[in-house]
Amino acid sequence: MAAKLRVLILGGTGETGEDVVNGLIEDGGYEVSVFTRPTSASGTAVQSLRDRGINIVVGDIRAPVPELTTHLQNIDILISALGANAQNEQYRWADAAKAANIKRFIPCGFISISPRGGIMMGRDEKELVHDHIFRLRVPFTIIDVGYWHSISFPSLPSGRGDYAMWIPKTEINGDGNKPTLLTEKRDIGRYVARIIRDPRTLNKRVVTWSDEISQNDIWSLMERLSGETIPRVYIDDNETLKRRDEARVAYAEALKTGDPQSWAKRLGVISAEYNYAKFVRGDNTLENAKYLGYLDAKELYPDFKPMGLEEYLVRVLEGKERRIEGDVGAVFAKRFSGENAHRKEDAVH
Repeated sequence: MAAKLRVLILGGTGETGEDVVNGLIEDGGYEVSVFTRPTSASGTAVQSLRDRGINIVVGDIRAPVPELTTHLQNIDILISALGANAQNEQYRWADAAKAANIKRFIPCGFISISPRGGIMMGRDEKELVHDHIFRLRVPFTIIDVGYWHSISFPSLPSGRGDYAMWIPKTEINGDGNKPTLLTEKRDIGRYVARIIRDPRTLNKRVVTWSDEISQNDIWSLMERLSGETIPRVYIDDNETLKRRDEARVAYAEALKTGDPQSWAKRLGVISAEYNYAKFVRGDNTLENAKYLGYLDAKELYPDFKPMGLEEYLVRVLEGKERRIEGDVGAVFAKRFSGENAHRKEDAVH
């Protein structure tokens, strides 16, 4: 039997990180360690990992490169699932990965497809990290996942599925016909387990997905499964652009004035830019992913059957799903109401 690959995960208690941990453990081919800060080491989330036999590495995520390198001495693969406000921490980890000669670094991707260059702030920040990795010539794989099922379906008039949402989703951007790629969150880790040991994906980009579907078709699917009629409120492209621009201005002003709500306003920008990229530009498609050089995970692993949106929505309607927890979900749920949001470095992307 081949020796298990040794993996260290950054942000392993966040939404995406938790899915990655679960996928690697389910696979059985990995020796999994999770990096955590001293302030989090005694918390419930970290203790639950210990209880599952996962090795916990305690240290300062912002430590100098030589110290970070010591954490990677016996590691084959480094995976970053750090949240949107911690992307810059990856520069030192890339330097440490180079010094430790790891076999592969998986930087924090796990978002929808778009080109770099002013379309999505989150994309541009990640691509700057990728540039640093490329300059170092560290072996890498970049994994993006489209958009989650759990933040893609509409609210029903009865409110039956609202328990599984951050906030009720009631609007359709544009004409509602642009397709978008979706991946169920729990399948992210299952895909990662296959991707990171595959020699075909070394120094490549990979996109995972289960459905490529328009908003109109999502609304129709939810209506068919629920037996309810969902109002269709269309937001034209000009309004989507206006909301994006207003969110960017509000965030820039918050940074300028030191507003303690700058993190919430940042999330407002991220949300607005997702809508712009997906539904005005139509970036989050398989065709565009392949144009940008991504490998298709469905083509790589035809034996793996991801959970489709319909199966997920059936579970929602049966009350079997859960609402995304954590600080990012709480901020969205409060609709940026002005309450302070505790910043969490391993939160949702």
